[in-house]
Amino acid sequence: MKKYRKNCLAFFLAALLPGTVLQAEGAPDDLYAQSAVLMDADTGRILFEKNGDNEMPMASTTKIMTLLVTLENADLEGEVQVSSYAASMPDVQLNIREGERYRLKDLCYSLMLESHNDTAVAIAEHVGGSVEGFAAMMNQKARTLGCYHTYFITPNGLDAQDEYGTHSTTAKDLARIMRCCMQNEEFLSITREPSWSFSDLDGSRSFTVNNKNAFLNMMEGALTGKTGFTNGAGYCYVGALERGGKRLIAVVLACGWPNHKTWKWSDTKKLMNYGIDDFHRETVGKKELLLEPIYIENGQVEHVRTVAQVESRELLMKEDDRFSMDVLAPETLPAPVEEGELVGTVIYYLNGEIFDLFPICIKDSSLAIDYKWCLKQVVDRWIFGKIRL
Repeated sequence: MKKYRKNCLAFFLAALLPGTVLQAEGAPDDLYAQSAVLMDADTGRILFEKNGDNEMPMASTTKIMTLLVTLENADLEGEVQVSSYAASMPDVQLNIREGERYRLKDLCYSLMLESHNDTAVAIAEHVGGSVEGFAAMMNQKARTLGCYHTYFITPNGLDAQDEYGTHSTTAKDLARIMRCCMQNEEFLSITREPSWSFSDLDGSRSFTVNNKNAFLNMMEGALTGKTGFTNGAGYCYVGALERGGKRLIAVVLACGWPNHKTWKWSDTKKLMNYGIDDFHRETVGKKELLLEPIYIENGQVEHVRTVAQVESRELLMKEDDRFSMDVLAPETLPAPVEEGELVGTVIYYLNGEIFDLFPICIKDSSLAIDYKWCLKQVVDRWIFGKIRL
């Protein structure tokens, strides 16, 4: 029974820690960024990290979550009316004016292609009712993605702090958010557009915004990304690439301050090339697994079958990565047992660290032996014995 309880505990502890990630050895060690991550976008496995759990300001990389929440909660054909607060935003601006009306979709291109801070607030107020309401939506989305070290205050990423904390994330969390963004085709379409022209809904002003994400033209297979800079955050970048059957996400935070604007590109390319050159895709694990029946002590049925709900996994692996598997299940169990009851765990390891778990469940039922069952056995044997005689 102790082994049985240990098996169940292992499985449920893993369920509380989704997205288990493992770092490969021999990765880049000379990055400029104070915090960095390289993720396999298909599995969520961390292939490399440098201070990946450090909570840090992330500047305009915030806007990937701003766009994601907008796409999931609003009609892009909706009308956005500009408030005085939105029009007052500093730094990078579209220079929208109080009272002007715009199509939400057009403002999304302004948000992502040129990173306009006034546009971000106008979008947030339209979608969330207020900046505070929209930030709550951003934080809720972050939690659903397993980003427990991220706190959003603004939709544009300007340095901010309130009674609950600082506007910040971690490189791991930002990679998780980008992984979700990559699954949204509208997100990819907007962020990859070279330029976009539009007018306000009254037709009195016209704009053309150009894509400032230089990484899209730096590496073959670049998919999407977002730059960021504030005095508190330094230069930041989160980007995704797809090449040779590999989908990679790179994050660099605090990657220099003026005059080191190009360091983020150097680090990002180094991370992406590491993923491309040093890893290969390999299928590991089992599609099905045959297990020995379990003996049931004091059971009306002496042996019951079990089933392991296993799946094979495709991983990006280095040549020296090692996969192994362990089956934790008891040889005996006390009656009663029910069909579907969790009794064990199949554990997948990579380099000795757990990266996936699967339940082992009872396929049959067995009640405990009791007086009525014993009486029935005696009667059945006596009757059928006389008949045979």
